Formats: sequence, structure tokens, C-alpha cells
Amino acid sequence: MEVYIDRNVTTVNNVSKRNFIAMTDVQNRPYHHGDLRRAIIETALDMLRDDKNWQFTLREVARRAGVSHAAPYKHFPDKAALLVELAMIGFDRLREALAEAKPEAPRSLLEEIMPISLAYVAFGTDNPALYRLMFSAEEGRAVGMHLDQRALAVFDIVLDMLNRGQAAGTIRKRPVRGQATAAWALIHGITLLAIDGLLVPEKVGSAPLDAAIATLVEGLAIPQPTTEFIRSLGPREQ
Repeated sequence: MEVYIDRNVTTVNNVSKRNFIAMTDVQNRPYHHGDLRRAIIETALDMLRDDKNWQFTLREVARRAGVSHAAPYKHFPDKAALLVELAMIGFDRLREALAEAKPEAPRSLLEEIMPISLAYVAFGTDNPALYRLMFSAEEGRAVGMHLDQRALAVFDIVLDMLNRGQAAGTIRKRPVRGQATAAWALIHGITLLAIDGLLVPEKVGSAPLDAAIATLVEGLAIPQPTTEFIRSLGPREQ
């Protein structure tokens, strides 16, 4: 069905003439009834990726999605609400990436932390604008956003790993949330440095992430006696 969407009016010899100057076919719009919310979100994610920032307006999102300017407000009261949802999607995807990277039967704390850390940094460098949005306080909702269960689910992966390590006697008995915060701060900082291209070998060496994670593990893990040390104790007396 064709619908005229713009027109102007000219007057010649006191006779008004309406000139329709643009029209569209509503059947060709890029979403189907019931998928408006998804269309808005996917369009905004595309714009975030392409523009590498979130300076767009809801009006621009609507235009790119092929919907009316008022359509986004049916699901998002303002731009900030849309940005929060984009950030939550980022946390969902990050959680999935970390869960997939988690080894099934790690033989050491390093073997467990390393692939998770690599997956975290890879997510950030593959999605730089989305990652920055996830941790931005620009919209004034960062604290509440990070207390949302979808964001906490990422932190819970680290907490679970550390709790299991403490229970197994491989990680030092310290406040587990403090340990998790130290791990998060380290990986988050490295991720931002990687996004900004600042992990230059001349300054941080050829394998900064490996070195940083090894240092973190040394601080978390309870030193295990080596085979040489056990042998040095000699045979036990019967």
C-alpha cells in the first residue's frame, strides 16, 4: 500500500495546488508487526558499531530503521533507556563469550583464568564502542546499570571461579569480592589499553596480557610445593 508522506502547496492565479513530493510503500519497511523493538535495537547496535560512538538521536535511529520518528518511544521513553538496553546486550554477549571460553577441566588456576581473560579482551577489542558504552557513566545510570542482574552475571563468573578455588585450597583465603575486583580491574584496564592501541611492545613487552595474568595468578594462588621440594624432604619415617 502506497502512502504519501510529504507535500507542499503552491498557489497559481489564486488556485492552490498540492504537490506530493515523496511517497513510500509501508510493505517494504524493514520490520514486521511485533518486531519493532528488535528493529530499533539492531539498528542502534549497527550505528554504534559503524559510528564508534552513541551520539546519534532516536530520530536518526528511527530513520535508519525505516519507522516513524515516534516509533522508538513505544519501547524506550528516551535515548538513555535505549543505551542502557544496548549496554545490557553487551553484558549478555560478554557473559556468553566468557562461558564459552571457560575450560572444562583446567589443571591449574592459570589454565582457567587465561582463556577467560583472553576472551574478555577479545570481546572488548572486537566491540570497542559497545564495550565503552557498557562502562560509561555519561548517561548517569552506570551504577544502577552495573547492579542489574545481566551485568552482575559477568562478575559472577569470576566470583564462582574464585570461590571454587578457595574451597579447593588453591586460592588464598581472602575476601573473594576483593580478589574479584582486583582481577576485574586488571583485565578491564588491559582491555581499554588494547582498544586504544596503547599496548605497544616497546613499552609493555611482547606478551603483556600473559605477563599480567601470570602476575595476578601468583598473587591469588597458594604456592604449591614442587616435586623437587617434596623430594628434598626425604622419605617419611615409618
